[in-house]
Amino acid sequence: MKFSAVIFDMDGLLIDSEPLWQQAGAETLQEYGVTLTDEQYILTTGLRTPEWVDYWFTHFSISKDQAKAAARQIEQAALDKIKEHGEAMEGVQYIMEFFKQHNFHIGLASSSPMRLIEAVVDKLNIQPYLNAITSAEHLPHGKPHPQVFLNCAELLQVPPTTCICFEDSFNGMIAAKAARMKCVVIPAPHVHHEGRWDAADRKLTSLSGFNNTVLETL
Repeated sequence: MKFSAVIFDMDGLLIDSEPLWQQAGAETLQEYGVTLTDEQYILTTGLRTPEWVDYWFTHFSISKDQAKAAARQIEQAALDKIKEHGEAMEGVQYIMEFFKQHNFHIGLASSSPMRLIEAVVDKLNIQPYLNAITSAEHLPHGKPHPQVFLNCAELLQVPPTTCICFEDSFNGMIAAKAARMKCVVIPAPHVHHEGRWDAADRKLTSLSGFNNTVLETL
């Protein structure tokens, strides 16, 4: 077997949290008189919250004095919303069982803070499947930098080149490829048709679409 491990992103891939993050971000930016379009929001999907805030504060010439407070506000709002309204994406239990049965090491690598990751893992009841969890929260660079994926592979004690990474964001896909991992991307339906996903090794519509045939042809 040329692959020995699988690493999953979290937001928008395992849990339908991107709309909730978008709401949390929109509510905070509105306090500064800014409203993002859906197209603008997509540009920064996958970034850590401080980087997300910095990007849009710079774009709209908002003083950075409140940037840290804004990031904390967004993260807390997102956590509250996800705890209350977050739902598993299609195929979560299936894909965890698939790789468990294939004796893969299973990891989770997210840009989200660890406290939010832990809340989602608990909500989805996937802790028994996971051999490693890494967060980019305190790393020097978040996605599209590959460090959070490389750290996860290190914890799993496998070479990055033996890992399959599942992602839903463009920044995450670039991070996975930079880590020299195979990348299976599952973009949101409204952007699924875009050519930028061609950099991935495989594009699917849901986790349920992954099977032995896809695995053998990666």
